[in-house]
Amino acid sequence: MERLKEISKYREKAHQKFLSLNSKVYGAFLEMEKAAYRDGALPKKAKELIAVGISIVIDCESCMQWHIEQAAKSGASEREVLEAVEVGIEMGGGPATVSARFALEVLEGIYKESQ
Repeated sequence: MERLKEISKYREKAHQKFLSLNSKVYGAFLEMEKAAYRDGALPKKAKELIAVGISIVIDCESCMQWHIEQAAKSGASEREVLEAVEVGIEMGGGPATVSARFALEVLEGIYKESQ
């Protein structure tokens, strides 16, 4: 779980640095992110689950952690997140199973803490 804390800490530090530098591109990205994950025809939970699968395919650990956390906060069950991970495995093939190992670590950290 230390690894997950370090990723969160690193992500937050970079986030604050971009904000302090008044990065227009980063600010625009944050606005795009808000628009993309806002409830619409698809609820936020569904969008976060889609992002979990994409994160597996592109092998982005920070993305996996963030979107699994956001999916859980949006009401996704552990099983729903697992199925999103499984879709990512199917779409990414063998290499995605390696990414999925990290996602399982995040799942355990999030869903075991809440039980």
